[in-house]
Amino acid sequence: MERWTRIERRDVVVVGGGQAGLAVGYFLAQQGRDVTILEAADEPAAAWRGRWDSLRLFTSARYDSLPGLAFPGDPDRYPTRDEVATYLTDYAGRFELPVELDSQVRAVQKRDDGYLVELGDRSYETDQVVIATGPFQTPYVPPIAEDLTVPQRHSTEYRSPQDIPEGRVVVVGGGNTGYQIAEELAATHEVHLSVGSRQTPLPQRILGRDLFWYLDRTGLIRKTAASRIGRRMQQKEDTLIGSSPRGVRRHGVHLHPRAVAAAGSTLRFSDGTTLDLGSVIWATGFRLDHSWVDVPVFGESGQVLHERGVTASPGLYFLGLPWQHTRGSALLGFVEDDAEFIAQKVGEFRPNERAIREEITT
Repeated sequence: MERWTRIERRDVVVVGGGQAGLAVGYFLAQQGRDVTILEAADEPAAAWRGRWDSLRLFTSARYDSLPGLAFPGDPDRYPTRDEVATYLTDYAGRFELPVELDSQVRAVQKRDDGYLVELGDRSYETDQVVIATGPFQTPYVPPIAEDLTVPQRHSTEYRSPQDIPEGRVVVVGGGNTGYQIAEELAATHEVHLSVGSRQTPLPQRILGRDLFWYLDRTGLIRKTAASRIGRRMQQKEDTLIGSSPRGVRRHGVHLHPRAVAAAGSTLRFSDGTTLDLGSVIWATGFRLDHSWVDVPVFGESGQVLHERGVTASPGLYFLGLPWQHTRGSALLGFVEDDAEFIAQKVGEFRPNERAIREEITT
């Protein structure tokens, strides 16, 4: 017997109820749009609540606000994980944004008169869709993990040192997350940190001011992806903010180059050295997954083809992608500009008009 699925109608559907989805939802609400924001998790700000207990932002509170509501408290402090989760939850409530929890989208399909957004128990017909699922979608663990027999977890599953077995632990991944977790663990464990490629360390504060004060005042944080400086910044590895190899060494962390192979309880590094270990934390980042978007707006390697989030498919937009327009496009306090731009495009759209667009290339 065929299962009946309820179909509802909306002007705009936003997929993702995190910072990007809430920001664009704020601007769409100002337009008076009939919009719904679909969040896969069963609680607000779930992506933040799922990070480790001691996490603090590397941007100060003055640079962590969404449109219309300043981040509360001392603007020079660095908010905790729980403060960010509370802020996002309060934000959605303050502006009465139509967030629907426990609403995982299974497919977005193009229709002649718009789009069909399919969930498990219902579907939405809509003229326009904003994909705002952000950069932290699918935790990535390298294939060599399959050859290890010791306890291991991705950084998204790490909460505190008490959860990690006694003995030697290796943190694999030389980004901000890897450095912060390694430093915290060093107080209770023998910790080794595997860094694949060197990243430029930057201090969190310079001459008493937050690093992002300088990035904001100089305009570097808003240099576009297409600018000469923006292209150069994208080619470089991401920077370490507030962490450094020298700093973690002072906490007793042992540094190693890239982990390239594994067998049983042993890791081998790119310099030929090996290390026996008790557990592993993979701070190896995330991969984007848009396989559920059944619309031809992707390149050969799966990247979204867009111009500042606007795709060649009329009425389909992306928001919160890394370097979508600037270095700040995927950051909490800087997604506002892109959100306002996408909302403006939504407002200008006419459902049945024939869109004329320049060819978007990789």
